[in-house]
Amino acid sequence: MALTLNEAAKLSNNMLLQGVVETIIKDSPIVQRLPFIEIVGNGLTYNQEKTLPEIDFYDVGDTWAESTPTFEQKTTTLKIMGGDADVDNFLKATRSNLQDLEAAVIELKAKALKDKFEETFIYGDSATNSKQYDGLRKLIDTTTASDQVIAMGATGDTLTLSKLDELIDAVKGGKPNILLMSRRSRRKINALVRASGSGTMVTERDEFGSFIDLWDGIPIGVSDWILDTHTLTDSVETGTTGDTCSTVYAIQFGEGALCGLTSPGHLQIEPVGSLETKDASRTRIKWYVSLALFSSVKAAALIGVKD
Repeated sequence: MALTLNEAAKLSNNMLLQGVVETIIKDSPIVQRLPFIEIVGNGLTYNQEKTLPEIDFYDVGDTWAESTPTFEQKTTTLKIMGGDADVDNFLKATRSNLQDLEAAVIELKAKALKDKFEETFIYGDSATNSKQYDGLRKLIDTTTASDQVIAMGATGDTLTLSKLDELIDAVKGGKPNILLMSRRSRRKINALVRASGSGTMVTERDEFGSFIDLWDGIPIGVSDWILDTHTLTDSVETGTTGDTCSTVYAIQFGEGALCGLTSPGHLQIEPVGSLETKDASRTRIKWYVSLALFSSVKAAALIGVKD
């Protein structure tokens, strides 16, 4: 059964862990919605659904044609992600009356963990760095032409609402759960809706009280890690720097779609204790985590989005 990080934290009575999770998910539209599957072992091999079987009509006595779905076997391994937070014992003893110094330091470490997870969620590439898991850009493979990669022209072009609708339609088996984009792309959508005088943009509050925009009923998530400097050649991405293009992702979450993988227990907070070489105590935040796309038609990318 897949659980979001927030739901998993509720099953723990560790107040520090719950505080860290709350810090992570507050500002992350990805972690708020991404479900995680707990796996035993250091990895998972699965069959990614590529195409559906065909169905036809037949007359009495016809020979029936066999048709099966096609799959591609994928393997993803858990990666070790985390960091240590050291708190000087003297400062802790003399300054915690103003603020819980240890809690403040751990909170900053949690925010850094969230930032690294979001960056890797987009741009992770195990071929470039074997310590990372493959991110969304690699799982969809925006460097190769496919039905899941929609281009705004050969070298990029200005975003249009019709292209945004085309992106949504590329996700099969239900609407996407989120449209993930940069702040520039979100501003462009707002400008297009205002210019048209009408549209399907709606604003509502999320569970944390923050306002979120919805296009066609789909939440718009803003990631500060999606760059506006991608390059395109012949309608495929050839780099992440050097031009003024960005990417908008449409994603469906779930066990048959895009899902996080984690070890039992999800995020872990480990008190290391007093250090031998300095008068300080250490807390370790670690996460054994990865990402899996179980069906290629559950995620799509609109590339070459210019301002």
